[in-house]
This record gives sequence, C-alpha cells and structure tokens, in this order.
Amino acid sequence: MKEQRKNAPRTKPAVLTRLTAGKPAVTYSIIGITLVVYLLQFVFGNQITNLLIYAGFFSQPGSFEPWRMLTTALAHGSIFHVLLNMYTLWIFGQLLEPLLGRGRYLALYLLSALAGSLGVLFLADPFTPVVGASGAIFGLMGAFLVIQRRLGGNATQLLVLVGINLVIGFIPGLNIAWQAHVGGIIGGAVLGLIFVQTRRIRQKPLQVGLIGAFAALLVLLSFARFFVS
Repeated sequence: MKEQRKNAPRTKPAVLTRLTAGKPAVTYSIIGITLVVYLLQFVFGNQITNLLIYAGFFSQPGSFEPWRMLTTALAHGSIFHVLLNMYTLWIFGQLLEPLLGRGRYLALYLLSALAGSLGVLFLADPFTPVVGASGAIFGLMGAFLVIQRRLGGNATQLLVLVGINLVIGFIPGLNIAWQAHVGGIIGGAVLGLIFVQTRRIRQKPLQVGLIGAFAALLVLLSFARFFVS
C-alpha cells in the first residue's frame, strides 16, 4: 500500500479544482498582485514606487538594474491608471488565457512587458521614469489582433480600439509613455504570429524554441545601452 501511494498520480483537492477550472487564473493573479502593489504604493508612497520604476538610465553602466524592465509593470501612477489597466487586462485576459493556455499566456504578458520597456529604452529620454502595465497590455492587444486576423476573425473593432489607444498616447500633456505602447504591441504581435503559425500539436517543440529565441533576443537588446555607453 505504501508503494502504491508513492507511485499513484497526484490529484488536486476537489474544491481547488472547482475554483480554478475554466477560470483565467493567471489573469486574476496578475490583477491581484498589481492591486496589492498599488496599495503598498498608496501607503508607503515613493518608497515603493522608486524601487519599481524604469527609465533608460537603469540600463546603463553604473546604474544597471535590468529587473526594473519587468517590475515597472506592477507600479502605477494613480488609482485611475491602475483600474483602467486592470480592467483592460481583465477583458483581454478572459479572451486570451483560455485560448493560449496559462503557460503561453504568462509568457506573452511578461515578454510584452519587457518589449514595452525596450520601447522606453530606445525611444524615450533615459532620465524620464515610467510606470504601468500598459506595455504588457498592448502586447495582449497586438497578439489578439494577429491571431484574429490570421484565423479569419473580424478584427475591425479591435483594430479601431488599438488605434485609438495608440493615438491617445501621442496627445501632448497627458504624460503617457507611448514608447511602452509601441514596444509592447510589437512584441505581442510577434508572439501572436508565433502562436498562430505553430499551433499544431506536432509543432510544439518549434513553438517553444521560437518563444525562447524571441525571449533571448529581448534580453540581449536590454543590454544594448550597457555595452555601447
């Protein structure tokens, strides 16, 4: 009996299975973590924010802190900012997470956040800090747009929505990091193309390899200013 228990497959408790079945658990987890971080920002102010923000300055020798390219997606500048981003994440998360699966969806979110920070690195003033999950969320939009188009779905409304959001980022005085939007949507579109072009079961090793190669490219680009400065 002891040997049987040792070799028996592990199962989840029924309650946990019912709670997580069919739910976009990764999306809910990201929203929960982000809201907790904003609460900490609200309570402790700049002490928390300054630990998470990103600017091109942090990708240069002497101030090299590359993890900020991801942590900046957890911090937000106002309650309106965080609620708008989390609402958009909730909408696209419910569409994409069941479609892609949790692993691919999480990879999409994180790599889009990194691509958004690369947009800031290459296009923005290196001494202007940015916060927010907009780069990652634009990555979700870009991926969904590509998947819809490649699979023959009607993407007109989504294209209009993405266009409006991109244009808003360029309006003077709104203090929006449009550079993160551009980087995020490009990164998400590339990943969306990988997903849809390698969607067959027998292509899974190729898909994993392409995602890994794209991730490696983004990481390599994050060191660009470190080596050329």
